[in-house]
Amino acid sequence: MAGARSSLAIFLRHNHRGFRRNPSCRGHVRRLSVGGDGGGDRRGETRSLSEIAEEVCRITRTRPRWEATLASEFPSVDFSDPGFFRELFRQQRNAFLTLRFFRWAASRRGAPPDPASCALLFDALVAAKSPGAAKSVLGTPGFSPGADSLERYVRCASDGGLLEEAVDGFFRLGESGACPSSIETWNSVLKCCLEARRTDLVLEFYEEMVKLGVVRDANAETVGHLIRAFCEGGNLLRGYELLWQGIEGGLIPQYSTFIRLISGFCRQGDYAKVSQILHLMIAKDRAPDMFTYQEVINGLCKNGRQLEAYRIFNDLKDRGYFPDRVVYTTLIHGFCDIGQIGEARKLWFEMIRKGFVPNEHTYTSLIHGFFKSGKVEEAKKLFDEMCCKGHGESTAVYNMMISGLSIQGRLDEAVGMFEEMPQKGIARNQITYDTLVQGYCREGKITDSRDLLNELSLQGVIPSSSSYATLLEKLIELGELEGGVELLASTWDRIVNGLCKRGFVTEAMGCLVDMLNRNIQPRKTTFNVLIQNLLQGDSLDDCELVLDTMFRMGYVLEEGMCHSLVNKICKQNSNFGETCMAKILEGN
Repeated sequence: MAGARSSLAIFLRHNHRGFRRNPSCRGHVRRLSVGGDGGGDRRGETRSLSEIAEEVCRITRTRPRWEATLASEFPSVDFSDPGFFRELFRQQRNAFLTLRFFRWAASRRGAPPDPASCALLFDALVAAKSPGAAKSVLGTPGFSPGADSLERYVRCASDGGLLEEAVDGFFRLGESGACPSSIETWNSVLKCCLEARRTDLVLEFYEEMVKLGVVRDANAETVGHLIRAFCEGGNLLRGYELLWQGIEGGLIPQYSTFIRLISGFCRQGDYAKVSQILHLMIAKDRAPDMFTYQEVINGLCKNGRQLEAYRIFNDLKDRGYFPDRVVYTTLIHGFCDIGQIGEARKLWFEMIRKGFVPNEHTYTSLIHGFFKSGKVEEAKKLFDEMCCKGHGESTAVYNMMISGLSIQGRLDEAVGMFEEMPQKGIARNQITYDTLVQGYCREGKITDSRDLLNELSLQGVIPSSSSYATLLEKLIELGELEGGVELLASTWDRIVNGLCKRGFVTEAMGCLVDMLNRNIQPRKTTFNVLIQNLLQGDSLDDCELVLDTMFRMGYVLEEGMCHSLVNKICKQNSNFGETCMAKILEGN
């Protein structure tokens, strides 16, 4: 929240005060003597304020550029007169046209509008659910809305998702010695904070509610918002305690509040709390539906308790519940993870018999299970079926197939799928390359692994550390220590290049030091990249150190680099230039 104050500490903690009523907005009708030339104005004729306001309303509604027309047809009318504005406001019945007129009239006058006119327009814009427009009136010098108007503005801004405006309205209320009189206003702000993912503000507002004694007026919606804030803030236990406190006070929150707590405790594996909440829901006429139990089943599967999830699943069917495709897919995925492909297949066919069509996630879950169980042909057959059903032509699915085939020793087929991807318009990503590199390494195809890593680097994608680690481990296993050292050097070289390209030259210098400490000889290109970037940043001292190290390792500067280096250092410091020149000549 960029412009809003960061704390509620200055929020005044007074008791509720009575709200002031706005004065009546109906202006009295008086007579004006209007003179002018042309148009609808007849010289010398006296016209009532009501008649002029009616004509102005007509013009502003029917002409897009009415400002010049009003100025010419009514030259002697003071449009900023509060009485005229009240009459215009009564007849216009369009807050946005009135706002435009209001701004125009104020600009002609050269002074701020009177507070009464501001109050009329402010309330109208809030009633029109336009907090942004109302905010523009709120900033008028000398205008301070009444507490009731501000409270309506706070609700309007909150409902519109404008958190900064809502919090600003609260501060204005506090500065006027008041606070929201309605719990609905507090609830609207709490909800707005939650939608903006500002749980910290929710808790600050909660503290204010306690200090002001407003918390005694809390309702079920308030409890729900606070529990949600605790859950999203990682304090599930406090949310659980608040749930019980609310229920003891007769405040039963919405269904979604129970689901949020159940989901959180499922992620933590605290199924004792999950069971208590489920029983509480039944007791309080919030009977869990299939979605609730879906959260429980998903949590159990993710925590390795698939058999317990399956027991609940069967119990639900016996009690008349109807599991949907999401529940079936969750269990299929769970059984595949623990290698029980037989149970997964049973659920697959049961799901189809119930009329549920498998989606891509359902297919990939079972295909993964087939690969994990060594059933390669079944996995391939299911993949073909998935493609025929319009699924499968995605990077994630192809990565899974390449991984499964290579792990099962079908590297040629994995390579075939890798080469098929660009033909079908399927993008390869880092995972695609990493998977195939590891497959090549398992088969001892070091050259192919290196070629693939080079291809990836040429595309501007830095291979993952796991790819390099796998290749290095294989080189050592095969006794190719020189190849391992070369791979290490090339790996560091790529890291230094990548850091320099992103502007992290200091970090690149740190990598060079690490290489030297590990007795890894940097490549010449590593030095060249570092020197070039250090020169661009005018880091001549560091440049001298890199040069010194480079020459001691037997490298020489190429002619082009030498010229640019000499030109740069001579412009900066002649003494430094002489020193570097001596080193360059000695090194070359």
